[in-house]
Amino acid sequence: MKKISSFWKAAAATCLVFTASLFLVNCDDTKTAMQSNDTTLYARLGGTAAITSVIDTFLTEVIKDTVINARFNTLPPAHITALRQNLIDLVAQGTGGNVMYGGKTMAAAHAGMNIREAEFNALVGDLVTSLNKHSVPEKEKGELLAILGPMKTDIVGK
Repeated sequence: MKKISSFWKAAAATCLVFTASLFLVNCDDTKTAMQSNDTTLYARLGGTAAITSVIDTFLTEVIKDTVINARFNTLPPAHITALRQNLIDLVAQGTGGNVMYGGKTMAAAHAGMNIREAEFNALVGDLVTSLNKHSVPEKEKGELLAILGPMKTDIVGK
């Protein structure tokens, strides 16, 4: 049980950082949101539906990533489901959506996981890949990464 808890904490923290990129969503949804004159990043990314698409692609990338997938492969399906929803909520709230993130703090979620910088960088790379696959514009991508970036100090080496 202790291994699953550590893996879950590491997975949750890593996914939260990458989830921020989900805000950037599909290009078509982003263009529509931008035309609506809503200035929140959440709206410009396309809202929850677009963020969900980005997060789903992100999690697929994480599972394929041999640098970090071992931290996630042993998680029970219920933990993956919870992680997915936490990532969606984290990104939605962080980008200005009317959504409440109810998960642990990044520090609490990653305590004792000893996540290396290389693992964090791999996760960020997977997020960027996901954002690119959804044609998220550079401006929104940068804003999202700027929101998620400061979480690194609560994740790496904890």
